[in-house]
Amino acid sequence: MNTTAPDFVTVDMRGLKAALVGRAQAERVSVSALVRGAVARDLGLSGEGEASPIVSAIAGPAGTANVKLSIRMTADEARQLAAGAWAAGLSRGAYLAGLVANVPVLSGGGGRAEHIVTLMASSAELATLSRNIHRLTALLRQANVEPARPYREMLDTLAGDVRRHLELAARVLADLQPQRRGARPTAHPTR
Repeated sequence: MNTTAPDFVTVDMRGLKAALVGRAQAERVSVSALVRGAVARDLGLSGEGEASPIVSAIAGPAGTANVKLSIRMTADEARQLAAGAWAAGLSRGAYLAGLVANVPVLSGGGGRAEHIVTLMASSAELATLSRNIHRLTALLRQANVEPARPYREMLDTLAGDVRRHLELAARVLADLQPQRRGARPTAHPTR
């Protein structure tokens, strides 16, 4: 399905080849895809073969032997497979393995990026709470009660805020894990 002319570079790996091949096999991507992703990250080019947290969830136990699988599909189905894999940030093999393993974020047609953005936003709010608690603690140590009063409302809702973040994180992480057949995928993460 690759329609672009390849740009080849030969690199002396100086003893790193075995580790590189092992990592590519563990992540179920080609050596080329792994190297492209590493180079893209090093150059600050996001989205260029970036590694995915889903890969480790569907890769299986270390040392599991990989087999090459040839399947016949229509051209349209092959395009859909390639598009789905690209949208998920996975190789076609890892994407297909995720579909077979019933990873909810893949099989439910949900957006992996949307899940991650939601989790990051909730984590940022939790970090703000942490900074506020640190500031409040400093004010109370100084016996500076008046500036500490505005933090009272935050303390009243703290337990619920943390609980909501943990529930959201649990849902997002569950959507990235394979499910046993017959289990219903969780709904889109909401706040």
